[in-house]
Amino acid sequence: MFEPAQLRTFLAVAQTLSFTQAAHRLGLRQSTVSQHVRRLEEAAGCRLFLRDTHGVELTEDGEAMLGFARPILESNERAAAFFAGTRLRGRLRFGVSEDFVPTRLPEILAGFRHDHPEVDLELTVELSGTLHQRLDAGGLDLCLAKRHSPEGPGRLVWRDKLVWIGGERLRLDPRRPVPLIAFPPPGLTRARVLDVLERHGRAWQVAGTSGSLSGLVAAARAGLGVMAHAQGLIPAGLVRVQARACGLPDLGGVDFVLLHGRRDSHAQEAADALADAILAGGDLLHRPLP
Repeated sequence: MFEPAQLRTFLAVAQTLSFTQAAHRLGLRQSTVSQHVRRLEEAAGCRLFLRDTHGVELTEDGEAMLGFARPILESNERAAAFFAGTRLRGRLRFGVSEDFVPTRLPEILAGFRHDHPEVDLELTVELSGTLHQRLDAGGLDLCLAKRHSPEGPGRLVWRDKLVWIGGERLRLDPRRPVPLIAFPPPGLTRARVLDVLERHGRAWQVAGTSGSLSGLVAAARAGLGVMAHAQGLIPAGLVRVQARACGLPDLGGVDFVLLHGRRDSHAQEAADALADAILAGGDLLHRPLP
């Protein structure tokens, strides 16, 4: 038998690749997180994580456990909700960043709709900057988006690295301005890229812009230039650019977080339930669709 609390902790560590961040997300001490993982490894009879001074990574058995942990927790939560006799109702306005369009997020949303058929889920797909604005204005109850900085608000779902990507045949001349493909303002990735390029004294020019990820990907596949994107979400047909050889600066990390709207909202319970479902299935968010 695998304890739900230990599985929940395992998922949090697997998604953040950090015992510290997992403890923060779950409201636990880091020693408790370590204890949960150790006991789960004892129950499974194998190592689930490799830890060193550079960070945390899943073992092959840890990857396998991902496939089991989420359905076990989902079944447990469905059973608890059924016997508690509680049914969520009402309208839930959920915003999600363009970054997640090609991922398996629809599987998480489909599971939520199955479990809570009386919740009227309204989905908005936008740039992260726009989602922050709409949330602040009271136009959303919950959103999944990038945050401005690691110290910003939100429950961490997944931490990644921003990298330069482009078409397989793209060749950049480090002596010429960077041909940049980017979302329009107020895109957070765009703002980060321009800030980094300016600080490193690297000239740039806009080679393509679109409000949709599919538009940016089309421009990049056509070889018009480079774009910045989360390493774990690189779209099909694009590859990571060798930044150092092309004179491109490092872009740093990026956090994807859940942000709640006004906590006195009538949709608070539904928003909490969807947030829990996303946190439980967060590993699906960096598995692009085939």
